[in-house]
Amino acid sequence: MTARARLLVVVVIVLCGALGVISSTQTWLTVALSGGAAADLTVSGAAAVPVLAPLSLAVLALGIALSIAGVVLRYIFGALAAVIAVAQGWLAAQVVFTHPVSAVARTVTDATGITGEQPVSALVASITASPWPAITLVVWILLAVAGVFVLVTARRWPVSGRKYRTDAAKAHDAGPLDAVDSWDELSRGEDPTGGADPR
Repeated sequence: MTARARLLVVVVIVLCGALGVISSTQTWLTVALSGGAAADLTVSGAAAVPVLAPLSLAVLALGIALSIAGVVLRYIFGALAAVIAVAQGWLAAQVVFTHPVSAVARTVTDATGITGEQPVSALVASITASPWPAITLVVWILLAVAGVFVLVTARRWPVSGRKYRTDAAKAHDAGPLDAVDSWDELSRGEDPTGGADPR
């Protein structure tokens, strides 16, 4: 796989994480209460799906780490991305297709002081979704595809630059050492001259 394809999948994963974080701050649902108990209530993505923000941040960090990960970590990160995508996608799909009362219960309770599934359900007259749950669902589908792509292609990714390697022999094989490589080897207690006798 080319370096360009690797860069593309890393950018997609980072972008998915960023969009998830942004979505968590946006209005997902609007709740109308029966009997004119209060004005319509707005429910953010973070309130509708409490794990949205933390898992989106995890995806963001995962994408950044993936850019320098070795083969084993690529498989781990690809699997994590796919698992997070499926879990988040399932939760977003429930909001998109069913508008569950559980997604607005905390907001209703904060506004009215009424608790319990049945009392809150009785108080809710209607729930209207904004485009954000559907947008976020598409984001998680894209993340799942990216995670599977990483799993399928991880072994064929080009190796990282020499500055991420710990094997000094590989650096020597790659060609003459520059000043940065020499300094790195000295900091590890290695002789960048290959042990040559200066005399």
